Amino acid sequence: MTTDHHRLLPPIPYATLADYLADGGGVALLEARSVEPDVLIDVVEASGLRGRGGAGFPTGMKWRTVAKFESDVLAASVAVNAAEGEPGTVKDRTLLQFNPYAVLEGALIAARAVRANDVIIATKASFTATVRRLQSAIEEISAAGWLDGPERSVTIEIVQGPDRYLFGEETAMLEVIDGRLPLPRVAPPYRHGTVEVVTDPIAPAMGHDSFEGAADVVMAGEGGGREAPPTLANNVETLANVPGIIAQGPQWFRQLGTDDSPGTVLATVTGDVHHPGVYEIPLGLPLDELVALAGGPVRGTRLVGVLGGVSSAFLTDLTTPISYEAMRQAGSGLGSVSFRFVGADTDPLALAAGVSRFLAVESCGQCTPCKLDGLEISHALGQLCGNRGTPVDVTTVTTRLATVAEGARCALGRQHQTVVGSILDAFPD
Repeated sequence: MTTDHHRLLPPIPYATLADYLADGGGVALLEARSVEPDVLIDVVEASGLRGRGGAGFPTGMKWRTVAKFESDVLAASVAVNAAEGEPGTVKDRTLLQFNPYAVLEGALIAARAVRANDVIIATKASFTATVRRLQSAIEEISAAGWLDGPERSVTIEIVQGPDRYLFGEETAMLEVIDGRLPLPRVAPPYRHGTVEVVTDPIAPAMGHDSFEGAADVVMAGEGGGREAPPTLANNVETLANVPGIIAQGPQWFRQLGTDDSPGTVLATVTGDVHHPGVYEIPLGLPLDELVALAGGPVRGTRLVGVLGGVSSAFLTDLTTPISYEAMRQAGSGLGSVSFRFVGADTDPLALAAGVSRFLAVESCGQCTPCKLDGLEISHALGQLCGNRGTPVDVTTVTTRLATVAEGARCALGRQHQTVVGSILDAFPD
């Protein structure tokens, strides 16, 4: 396996499966198939790996929960979340171009851990290069016998869905896999996973003609008789970490990072820096050192803060370490580890208005405050940006930010509240 800061992203992309195998790939899958599934869960849990899709939930705990809620009717499935949608974030697509084999190997190991027969990779139909790369890699691993397990064979399918932000929310992703619109569910994936995989891209999820109401709300209890099996939903970067953990051990994984945030992470860097791009860094690296890796601020620019996509609060302290615990202590979060570094000449009101407009448009509308209050916030900020604002618009922003997250099924309303509110708090004038 690649080492040090290149655990996930090799210096140059793996052109073929043979290149990946020559670099130590494939060993973890052989090891995984020689031990009991519970052993794999124990190892991943001991590594401290946390989900890289945004929430940072402990991966081993998620695997154990899915295994616990095993259905007596249908086998579990593994859903690989490749529906990247955070504005300015390209780390998942970069990973799939450079090293799709680690993602696929990790997904097959996960399938063994939760006794799944199916791996479903959910991505956007608009990501044509990603789809082609995945299709080619799947053909290679199939020819190499990777899908033929000791007790059962595993199938891998690609589901192509709409170019919508909420497609990346894990329960909305399951709706798309089942052939519906990307509308967040009430039931979590471990209680109600995928029932039928619809591989026809676009239909019906690409349009609204088939809308029949809100997403599935079924809540199944632990125990037998449940028709809907659990689904393990993991981000592509999360799964790409698994082969190294299984092959090298939990302590190897913990050699980089912090106690609470072990390992490396893929950070997308944009904004007022010389070299925007995707950087693999050890967790715990301070934000200002990431700026240095990206060539420093553009000439003549003084950085005043960083925006973590549209999911994490604006930060002004660029000495903050990039870790789950440090970001939380600073009042923000890692999210999808997307950092837009903001210079002093950026209009903060325009920045807030842009975030608000995106979230208001992308709200699915199942939760009325999220959609309607979000649209009011967006309109008021737009008025203020255009020097057409009045004191009423200021009041609208303040009052609607307080209510936009009420009764929310997913995190989008809270994101609106947190991100827009934090930008306005950072620049009160």
